[in-house]
Amino acid sequence: MTARFVRLAETERAQVRFHVDGRAIDALAGDTLLVAMLTNGRRLRQSEFGDGTRAGFCLMAACQDCWVWTDEGTKIRACSTPVADGLNIVTTEPEATWANRV
Repeated sequence: MTARFVRLAETERAQVRFHVDGRAIDALAGDTLLVAMLTNGRRLRQSEFGDGTRAGFCLMAACQDCWVWTDEGTKIRACSTPVADGLNIVTTEPEATWANRV
């Protein structure tokens, strides 16, 4: 799988490991969730409105495109939340039901 972001610099920072939908993700200390997730994949989440995948839009916490959730159900913005060792992220709102989701 080709990542959406490619890291070109600052590769010597400490490594951080967290999980997204049960999959281990390696990131670097200081990365936001958005950077870490898009350095390891092509998307952040599936739109809850059924209109495709989301990969962030404004990258500065002004829009609503990068929402993800902790495994406890807390809604957070991937673009402004720093990675942390042991963090568990889910990309589908816990217990959400949407009329147009198949």
